[in-house]
Amino acid sequence: MLTRRDFVRGSGLAVGALGLLRPSLASAAPAAEPTSPSFTPGDWTSVRAQFRLAPEWTHMSSFYIVSHPAPVREAIEFHRRALDADPFGYLERHMFEEDRDQLWRKVCAAAAGYIGGKPEEVALTHSTSEGLALLYNGLKLKPGQEILTTAHDHYVHHESIRLAVEKHGGATRRIALYDVGAPVTSDSIVARLRDAMTPAVRVVGVTWVHSSSGVRLPIRKIADAIAEANRGRAEADRVLLVVDGVHGFGAVDESVAGLGCDFFASGTHKWIFAPRGTGLVWGRPEAWGQVAPTVPSFMDFDAYVAWQDGKAPAGPTRASQFSPGGFTAFEHQWAAIEAFGFHERIGRARIAARIAELNSHIKDGLATMAHVTLHTPRDPALSAGINCFEVRGIAPADVVKKLLAKKVIASTSPYKVTYPRLAAGIMNTPEDVDRALAAVRALA
Repeated sequence: MLTRRDFVRGSGLAVGALGLLRPSLASAAPAAEPTSPSFTPGDWTSVRAQFRLAPEWTHMSSFYIVSHPAPVREAIEFHRRALDADPFGYLERHMFEEDRDQLWRKVCAAAAGYIGGKPEEVALTHSTSEGLALLYNGLKLKPGQEILTTAHDHYVHHESIRLAVEKHGGATRRIALYDVGAPVTSDSIVARLRDAMTPAVRVVGVTWVHSSSGVRLPIRKIADAIAEANRGRAEADRVLLVVDGVHGFGAVDESVAGLGCDFFASGTHKWIFAPRGTGLVWGRPEAWGQVAPTVPSFMDFDAYVAWQDGKAPAGPTRASQFSPGGFTAFEHQWAAIEAFGFHERIGRARIAARIAELNSHIKDGLATMAHVTLHTPRDPALSAGINCFEVRGIAPADVVKKLLAKKVIASTSPYKVTYPRLAAGIMNTPEDVDRALAAVRALA
């Protein structure tokens, strides 16, 4: 029987003589230079010290793209030095040879541990954008079926749907789940979605935390409403729930596998603190069979064997087939293991509580200012780490510029109707929040 080892040896994928003659290069990376501070996970000052953020600035936009914490920086450097020393041998061993040495499998395992699922349910991508595009492009819609999404989703979510529908057919529809963010309730959100469900709906695409308003959707309740709609539907007509989860993933204490969605797409270079250019899609095992891969995978041995034999891979689709192949920044992808480990050492619940505490401080402070309108719900169950507001008489972009002049880094939401945003993460302190609030208060 052909084994993976036999196949790799015979196909030219093995390290071969290089691995036999220079095993030290193929099997081990040189130690990273000791550049990191000591780490005490229970001490927030020590946690802050893991990030090389410029200390003279108050960083209130780290949800946008994160500074790598020390363990992640070290892992990137570890793999980079090994790849520079022996690119062929190090890549072959950790990408293509024995299962136990394949680092992409360890990334999937680390992600699954955080998600609450299984490694084989995780596909690796480079961003939320890529994950959503691959999902919608791979969906199997029948004539007359439609994708239902909302008015609150980001450009890449809407555009992924539009491009897929233009290419493959079908229809799409958008609804508003609320008119104003701050007073919204879970029941009102679910009611609007339930009212919009028709027999034609095949996919519901939503965003967990809206970067336009800071509203966090009650995904579990939405999933329950969709489960009701699915009663009596055939598998080919069953409504699939697709979630863009990037602004909640790592910011709230929720197990993704328990949310009730079918697919969850997220970059990991925001609240998870993984290297830039990393992401994932988690899917229920049954749901993976409802999408077709778009990019040839380097993470599916069976697909490669099928190609060698002139056949199509046996179905149904697996997460490993969905992961896009090609040579990438492997040192970044593999260092994502350390990001999940960083979360684990601090504690997911503790991280979420810290983020909720700091951002409640922001919302409470903004709510007391007569010249400010807060658009994010103050209820922590309906928000996460993004706080959207407006300052009377000052354009959003000008608010950000004025805060920047006071060394407070804020951002604006990338929508037609835009607001300034402040967001605190575990690299922030209560003093950071006070400085940001004082800068906003001075705009009166």
